Amino acid sequence: MSSDQHAFDFANITLADLDRLDSTAINDLPFGVVGLSPEGLVKVYSQTESRAAGLSLDSVLNTHYFATIAQCMNNFMVAQKFEDEATLDTMLDYVLTLRMRPTPVKLRLLKGSDASLSYILILRSR
Repeated sequence: MSSDQHAFDFANITLADLDRLDSTAINDLPFGVVGLSPEGLVKVYSQTESRAAGLSLDSVLNTHYFATIAQCMNNFMVAQKFEDEATLDTMLDYVLTLRMRPTPVKLRLLKGSDASLSYILILRSR
C-alpha cells in the first residue's frame, strides 16, 4: 500500500485531506463521509454513506444532519461534541438506530477551528 493510499484509511485520513478531495474521490472511499457546515447542514454526503443509509444525496443535502437525518446521533456523544469543541479528531464505537435495525459502526468526528466543514466518517463492518 502506498503512503497516499494509507493517508485515506479511516483512521489516518485528515481534515485537510477531506477538504482537498473532490466528490469523486470522496465517493471512492470505503467508508461513509458526511461533511457539515458550522450550522450542522449537510454539504458533503458520500455515495458510500448514501447506499448504506438508504438516503439519496438530494434528500440529504442542505438539511440539518442531527435534527433531520441522524437523530440517533443528536446526543452528547456526537452532536454535542461538535457544539462544544473547537477542534476534534475522535473515534468512537457507536450503534446507529434510526430507520434501520441497530447497526454497530465506528465513527470518526473531525473538526478544525479554521476548517469550513466538519466531518463524520462512518465505518460499517463488512
